[in-house]
Amino acid sequence: MVFGVFDRLHHGHISFLEQAAGLGDELIVAVARDSIVQELKKKRPIDSQDMRMSRIAGVEGVTHVMLGDHELSSWNVIAMYKPDIICLGYDQHWIKQDIEDRIIKGSLPQIKILIAHAHEPNTFHSSLLSLT
Repeated sequence: MVFGVFDRLHHGHISFLEQAAGLGDELIVAVARDSIVQELKKKRPIDSQDMRMSRIAGVEGVTHVMLGDHELSSWNVIAMYKPDIICLGYDQHWIKQDIEDRIIKGSLPQIKILIAHAHEPNTFHSSLLSLT
């Protein structure tokens, strides 16, 4: 399972999803709701949540795309899908810390958390390049 905004789908996103897909038999992608993006980034995404989900669904290796939780850090999607592995982007530090804290407190089950490698971090970033 992975989490992300995936606004303006780009090569870094594709690399992240390919890395995650290689870790198991299925890849569940939780796409952040527009309201959560607004809360996190203090701005709305360029692409709507429906557009972002549609683009992610077309990526090879993705087996299921869903909207993330209505409430930030509730992690209901983890409880619902019970993934064996959560793969996070190299820059998703707060998500890693939050999930680990909840595992320690017992509100989430033990889940392996792996961090994907950055895709050309000095060249590609969501604010620099888009595939659309």
